[in-house]
Amino acid sequence: MIVNRNLKFGQVLFYTWKSILYYAVLSVLVYFLHHELEIDDLSVPFNAVALLSTALAIFLGFKNNSAYDRWWEARKIWGLLVNYSRAWGREILTLSFAVEGDPSGELDAWRHRLIYRHIAFVHALRVFLRGRHEYNNIDEQWIETSNTYDDIRPFLSAAEAEEVLSKENPPNYLLMIQGRELLEAHRRGWLSDYRFVQLSQTLTEFNNHQGKSERIKNTPFPRAYSFFSRVFVFLHGTLVPFAFVEVLGIFNIPLALLINFIFLSLDQIGERTEDPFENRPSDTPLTSISVTIEQNLKEMLDETDLPQKTEKIHGVIF
Repeated sequence: MIVNRNLKFGQVLFYTWKSILYYAVLSVLVYFLHHELEIDDLSVPFNAVALLSTALAIFLGFKNNSAYDRWWEARKIWGLLVNYSRAWGREILTLSFAVEGDPSGELDAWRHRLIYRHIAFVHALRVFLRGRHEYNNIDEQWIETSNTYDDIRPFLSAAEAEEVLSKENPPNYLLMIQGRELLEAHRRGWLSDYRFVQLSQTLTEFNNHQGKSERIKNTPFPRAYSFFSRVFVFLHGTLVPFAFVEVLGIFNIPLALLINFIFLSLDQIGERTEDPFENRPSDTPLTSISVTIEQNLKEMLDETDLPQKTEKIHGVIF
């Protein structure tokens, strides 16, 4: 997630330089053909281009609003995951009670195990959604961001980690193990019927968060919006130099580039916002949220070796 108020031109240029180069060459070529070689049949009616610009602006605005809705929904889902994770830690620690005759420390070990396994679930869900190890180009520097299942190993036993990672859906399997542990705690008397149901409901919320995230991840933004926006921006950008060449002369070159850059930027904003789980600079900051949850739950266990909050890298938090 980009947190700096100002974007560096290098970050914008990384995604747009090919198109800008095309529009620059085209603008220079149109000027040269019209004014140097005196070819008079290159002009396009200004009103036609202006009408196309208006229609394209409306289309891009609708597309960007729809793409932002996907991004904001993803952020709300993970914001709720933070809240329910804190509730999970509190409920595990306050709703379970030892019974007479239990070996000393067994309940504490169970509590620690369930909280640590939930931290593993959060990190596993992050990796599952992003789906790959990602390198990001920020300010012309390649930044490596951790996105592997090795991040969950410190929170599980070696055998359990291998079992979980052998599954197609590791985060879902971790929730299954949590459910088994709750059932065992209920059988041993650590949880009453009501408290068992309450914890099971919280566990179900984690299923809901995963399912909602997978819905966004696995349902692409309507391809017609993305395809036709690129086509329309390209066609519009190609026509712009022809609309001003006769009136502005050489000043047509910078003006055409400015107009095309505006529409190109609007199109790219939607393209970079529509898929919030790709581990790109503009995406939902899953790593930062995961570390926050880990930090909060470890603090509930009175641990002092807490992870450091994710620092922004060139104005970006992953």
